[in-house]
Amino acid sequence: MAHRRAGKTVATINDLIRGAVTCTKREPRFAYIAPYFSQAKDVAWTYLKHYTSPIPGVTANESELRVDLPNGGRVRLYGADNYERLRGLYLDGAVLDEYGDMDPRAWTEVLRPCLSDRQGWAVFIGTPRGLNHFADAWDRAQSDPDWFNLQLKASETGLLPQSELNDARKEMSEEIYLAEFECSFAASVIGAYYGREMQAAENDGRVCRVPYQSEIAVDTWWDLGVDDATAIWFTQSVGREVHLIDYYEQSGEGLPHYAKVLQDRGYVYGKHNAPHDIRVRELGSGRSRLETAANLGIRFEIVPDIGLMDGIDALRAFLARCWFDREKTERGRQALTSYRKQWDEKRRVFQSHPLHDWSSNGADAGRYLAVGHKTAVRRNPEPPARHWIEIGAGEVRPDNSWLGL
Repeated sequence: MAHRRAGKTVATINDLIRGAVTCTKREPRFAYIAPYFSQAKDVAWTYLKHYTSPIPGVTANESELRVDLPNGGRVRLYGADNYERLRGLYLDGAVLDEYGDMDPRAWTEVLRPCLSDRQGWAVFIGTPRGLNHFADAWDRAQSDPDWFNLQLKASETGLLPQSELNDARKEMSEEIYLAEFECSFAASVIGAYYGREMQAAENDGRVCRVPYQSEIAVDTWWDLGVDDATAIWFTQSVGREVHLIDYYEQSGEGLPHYAKVLQDRGYVYGKHNAPHDIRVRELGSGRSRLETAANLGIRFEIVPDIGLMDGIDALRAFLARCWFDREKTERGRQALTSYRKQWDEKRRVFQSHPLHDWSSNGADAGRYLAVGHKTAVRRNPEPPARHWIEIGAGEVRPDNSWLGL
């Protein structure tokens, strides 16, 4: 994952050439794939010809955008807009450039099988453009030892002059600049409410492995869906830090399903927290979900309703205290990062309210988490009632017998 003009295409074209020259298998085949065939030609063909030209005996085929090497190796350019034509080929190595702009089926259904019998490799390169399958691949590479990952930010590489970066920053919105030059998936979701906060969590190392600590109770924070998904955050409070150790989301299920999810997790639970509308009685049964949950052994506390925008502001501030388990909270983190303002296409401005889409459930549950922590009051236990006994005329003293004294 690299900033614009970092040289990722040049680097990977040279990887393909080196692979084709050094591969010891019969008739090596290597491929560069761009989202469109015309894009592959515009971006990579000149580089491929230039870097293979010093090799004695190399030939270039302009019509098929391929170079043939004297050892029988071949490097060819393709477009993912017609990925079906690659079905049945074998490959020893492949580069997928701007993978996030491709149909993900190009990899899963066609290109991945092309590598199997030759035990080939694949490199995914690009710049963030929202939380798509490129973001999923990047997240997977963080925790899978079979993957290598490299991030090149313009602020760290020194490849572009600072004066150019300063000028670009003045011309771009902050979100676009962070996506294009600082490799921020969070900021690449334009209009995101929590983009910067989630990027800060990543930069600070607060997205990592966060293990469950059995000596600390797990609290749950719910957004209960009716026609859409129910989302649950699982948290542990460790000093001022809040560890988000797990996340679950499902749709089309009743409360018994979620009660079993809690049981199967095997956590020791503290408080279960839900929004105020859990008290609303359902037309069919006449019972509230609060009562139904209690019969299933889930006793909810109600998170105060402080208003949508105040809740969003509360979560923005609260996220600085949060640590996320990278693997178990992936879907929830994507929801927080994708939650964004509604775009008014006619007026070309963002509206003052959120877009309701798949990300709303996890983001709403996160908002209740922040509000619940913000409004919680630490209550000291009431002192026991003091009893007095008469010991003389007009004299009393405390009766401490109940203390065992």
